[in-house]
Amino acid sequence: MLHKRTVLFLLALLACSSAAMGQGNRDVSLESQRALVDQFCAGCHNDKLKSGNFSWTDIDLAQPAKHADRLEKVIRKVRSGMMPPAGSKRPDAATLKSFAAALETRIDQAAAQRPYVDSPDLHRMNRTEYRNSIRDLLGIDVDVTALLPPDAKTNGFDNISDTLTITPALMQGYMRAADRISRAAVGDPTAAAEMVSYRVPKVVNQMRHVEGTPLGTRGGISVMHSFPADGEYSFKLELYHYYTGEQIGGRLPAALVGQELEVSVDGERVAVFTIDPGMQETTSNLVTPPIRITAGQKRLSAAFVSKFDGPVQDQYRLVEHTLMDVTIANNPQMTALPHLQSLYVTGPFNPSGVSESTSRSRIFTCRPKAASEEVACATKILSRLASQAFRRPITSEDLEGLMSLYSDTRKEADFDSGIRMAIQSIIAKPEFIFRFERVPSGAAPGKAYRISDLELASRLSYFLWSSVPDEQLVTVASQGKLKDPAVLEREVKRMLLDPKSQALSTNFAGQWLRLQGIQDFLPEPTTFPDFTKNLAQSMRREVELLFESIVREDRNIVDLLTADYTFVDEVLARHYGIPNVLGSRFRRVTLTDPNRFGLLGKGGVLTMTSLANRTSPVARGKYVLEVLMGTPPPNPPPVVPKLKESVDNEKVLTVRERMEQHRASAACSGCHKIMDPIGMAMENFDAVGVWRASDGGLHIDASGEMFEGSKLNGPVSVRQAVLNHSESFVGSFTENLLMYALGRVLDYQDMTAVRAIARDAAKNGNRFSAFVLNVVKNPAFQMRTVSSQTEQAADRR
Repeated sequence: MLHKRTVLFLLALLACSSAAMGQGNRDVSLESQRALVDQFCAGCHNDKLKSGNFSWTDIDLAQPAKHADRLEKVIRKVRSGMMPPAGSKRPDAATLKSFAAALETRIDQAAAQRPYVDSPDLHRMNRTEYRNSIRDLLGIDVDVTALLPPDAKTNGFDNISDTLTITPALMQGYMRAADRISRAAVGDPTAAAEMVSYRVPKVVNQMRHVEGTPLGTRGGISVMHSFPADGEYSFKLELYHYYTGEQIGGRLPAALVGQELEVSVDGERVAVFTIDPGMQETTSNLVTPPIRITAGQKRLSAAFVSKFDGPVQDQYRLVEHTLMDVTIANNPQMTALPHLQSLYVTGPFNPSGVSESTSRSRIFTCRPKAASEEVACATKILSRLASQAFRRPITSEDLEGLMSLYSDTRKEADFDSGIRMAIQSIIAKPEFIFRFERVPSGAAPGKAYRISDLELASRLSYFLWSSVPDEQLVTVASQGKLKDPAVLEREVKRMLLDPKSQALSTNFAGQWLRLQGIQDFLPEPTTFPDFTKNLAQSMRREVELLFESIVREDRNIVDLLTADYTFVDEVLARHYGIPNVLGSRFRRVTLTDPNRFGLLGKGGVLTMTSLANRTSPVARGKYVLEVLMGTPPPNPPPVVPKLKESVDNEKVLTVRERMEQHRASAACSGCHKIMDPIGMAMENFDAVGVWRASDGGLHIDASGEMFEGSKLNGPVSVRQAVLNHSESFVGSFTENLLMYALGRVLDYQDMTAVRAIARDAAKNGNRFSAFVLNVVKNPAFQMRTVSSQTEQAADRR
């Protein structure tokens, strides 16, 4: 006779499998769930063993909402296929999904009675948001990295309120930034001459055209420089030299003959130098005479005039090896062309006023023709700017303070100076730097309430644009129309079509996908001589453009895994072996190699999950689990033995063989048997994402088995394994999108909202706009709860 428990399990299996085949796959009986837990889970997860610090003993499956903090972890593990663990007996995939769905349904039903709403009490702009807000407010793009300290990150994002703390030093930074920005935006006819320098790192390849420089040039630098006044400015250029003082490339003087270096402003050449092959560092003198330049922010470039093209470039190709400082200094044969090191701007000399500029046109929407008109004009200018900066209608108190600053300055200077001082105050005020949300009168502590339309507009603009709301959004919000779901949807779709929504690609996608790791990667130059910072930049831009295509074309977000197209410039196309792509412009190309499809075939993802001298199957496996599937592996033990590296005069081991030795340690095997097979299946990509058949002369074995049993034999199989758990990928994307939109870390109570957003988006084909719309319409985005801290902050304001 069959044991009673076995009979119960067989009945449960039949019930779950049958339900999974129909539409009611979430209606799984309690008996079925309990039987499944007893058969597959409780043997390890009990009060005695407590594997993974988890026990089923005290969990009542009849009331899962009471244990949601722990059961959400179970759901995540089961959905991804990580539980039951690799090598253990497990029911079929449909049964596991039905079990997870049943838990989700009951938790969500309980949560629907009181939706979880939590919002930061105070949210400071990060550096990116500050820069974009200044751009849209004043019409000037300022690199604030030299003015403000970097923002800390939580869960990969730098817009999380808990880490956006404020210090006296940071407030001083905002004050200094406000002074410099207001002067650059308005102009300063009394500006004293000063020197500003820009440096070109040695790790940047100077063979290629640099974006922003005139066509027909190579290398160099292009920046947005603010000229404070109409006047004369001189430009000084310095080239890289060997430690002996000899110019880079000077040991092959024939290559330098006729080389020219030009300076241009807004694309127009203002000076050009012919390089002297015998030029020494001590005698280098590339300085222009004073040149008349009008005030305003302009595109300033210094670049070499291209003197060759076509196959002739091959003789100079070794210049791409200049990866690290010591490379140029110690290997003079590695380059035959001069390299720009620094660009200096000095001025203004003989200032003569301030010409009209983009920023001045944005600021001075009226011009007083007589002294009697000045106060009215100043009131109009400052009212508009302050309202946009504070993201709300200004009060009489706001305006009184700004007009007082204007008047005090106007007494000692001119009209423009008075406006500049008031602007400086506006962009240094807490109302600009912080996103305040005011508690309405009568709001009870612990109760959720809907934020105002203007506050919703602010949340919306910083979510989609990382910047202030525009005039149309503010107008709609001021009229109270954002409460209308149809109006809200129309505004969201308009904002997604706006070029400013590129912030979703550069900020959200860049941080969710950890693209910043590409720029930090410095491979060994002797092992990967063709890798340059230019290539790293192209790798990052490729992934950003892939994500942007999902946004612009409103595609299914799962296409991020399967897309058979990509975006390349000449540098990246050469790296991939894609023919007929020339120049620095990115263009869309169709891929023929399925190994390159989607995110897992992108050089940026493959490179940033590698080490300086070899691949890292562990990092690649961890990336797939943590970023793409939203299920990070367990934390490593306190002391982890290092992976044994190849040593001279010893047998050369493949990465697989070294990983097998590493996994022999009991402390390591638990985690590595989850991650390693994924990374090993991607070993045909080397540390910089180039396809290979062997490693160190030894054939690469890419075979393995996913933790849930599916076979792996290369990148295509890894992609398919992730697609088999596409709900985990969609869930990870949704969770990160909601976290980014709210600017706070999510917890288990937010998972109901995550599932609701993903479920509704699935009804619209998982299109990107559907996720955004469902995030924006979710109570978590439109509401907040009164807390004691919120009340105290409101009282202080």
